[in-house]
Amino acid sequence: MSRAEVTIGIDIGSTAVKAVAADEKGRVITRARIPHQLRVPAPDRLEHDAEEAWRRGPLTALKKLAANGARAVAVSAMVPSLTAVDATGRPITPGLLYGDSRGRVPVPDTSFPPTGEAAEFLRWTAAQAPEAAGYWPAPAVANHALAGDAVVDFATAYTTLPLFDGTGWNEHACAECGAGAHHMPRVDAPGAAAAHVSGTDAVLAVGAIDALCEQLVAGAESDGDVLVLCGTTLIVWTTIPEWRQVPGLWTIPHTATGKSQIGGPSNAGGLFLNWVDRILRPGDPKTAAPQRVPVWSPYVRGERTPYHDPYRRAVLDGLDLTHDAAALRRAAYEASGFVVRQLVERSGAAASRIVAAGGGTRVQPWMQAVADATGLPVHVSAVAEGAALGAAFLARLAVGLESSMTDAARWASTECVVEPDPAWTSATDERYHRFLELADRPSRTIERQ
Repeated sequence: MSRAEVTIGIDIGSTAVKAVAADEKGRVITRARIPHQLRVPAPDRLEHDAEEAWRRGPLTALKKLAANGARAVAVSAMVPSLTAVDATGRPITPGLLYGDSRGRVPVPDTSFPPTGEAAEFLRWTAAQAPEAAGYWPAPAVANHALAGDAVVDFATAYTTLPLFDGTGWNEHACAECGAGAHHMPRVDAPGAAAAHVSGTDAVLAVGAIDALCEQLVAGAESDGDVLVLCGTTLIVWTTIPEWRQVPGLWTIPHTATGKSQIGGPSNAGGLFLNWVDRILRPGDPKTAAPQRVPVWSPYVRGERTPYHDPYRRAVLDGLDLTHDAAALRRAAYEASGFVVRQLVERSGAAASRIVAAGGGTRVQPWMQAVADATGLPVHVSAVAEGAALGAAFLARLAVGLESSMTDAARWASTECVVEPDPAWTSATDERYHRFLELADRPSRTIERQ
């Protein structure tokens, strides 16, 4: 097989590094998955071993894909994240992740991008390692490991407001957190050629935020399309024809000209569902009876949109002796679907379908519960590694194989469509209203761990 137009995308996720090599039509030729630990040292903390997840993981993934012969490589990652590195670019502190209390600001910011979390990450990290050579987010660590260039894209940098002011690193804001602008990574445009990947002929392209990379190849461009990213974080974006804002939700530009997206991230994705898997014995949600399912309020570590409340905690409501593991698992998947429905309803948009992307799309009971909870058909992406695939498309820009990132929509493909099950409609709808009642309860104050 000719590799003349093959590019590689690497995505640093919460629980694994995923990588794909794709051809000019977006067909995945080879793929790799390198698991890593998502550490929760306290209820309000979330971190990686940055050496394992941000440095060794991408290097191992690239090796598995046999990159020599690929034209270019690009990295995507979640935001925000931060670690301190030594002079060789090796992490020397924990890799702090979104929602960690070490980034908590006194008054949560509901705007997009939220300001202050990355600055608090920097303040904590600089205090732990004041002699560090740099303070870098995950993609900078990976890019330096791959090609010796600690570079990030503008969108990733922009999520660090006020550290990055839109034109460059703000020396005053960085100094206020104990660092200098020279400690921060280089910033360039997504798809720009940055360097050459060590030991190969491939160009290192500047990647982008994982959610943006997923969006590029999802195909959710029509008004009323609801892009649901089913990863460790559940992210819901409804496509709308105009820019408008709704309290508690975020509005961002769509990659499609003239359109916007409204919604935001939630902790009711794999972070919650994987926890449920760990505490329950096996049970097939398909065997649960529609009328015999309790209601989860799924906030095991607070919630992001629409509440922006780190102190919320999970509740299991209506549990009785007739419930088994199957019913509780179905309830968990429903809770995730209820969050999707809640964010769509709050947006005021007339939703027409769900476009589901991310690794969670391979969990069929989750997809069915989302369809049942929203009453909408779920179009499941044919490629589960959407962020890596989007990064592979950005890599094409760096070597002149593409001229616009919006052309990535041609790589969108659907594996199947999951329709709502009429047998579950009435009971699921009743539980949704109970879900909203539970969500409206004020959260109790929890002492900082």
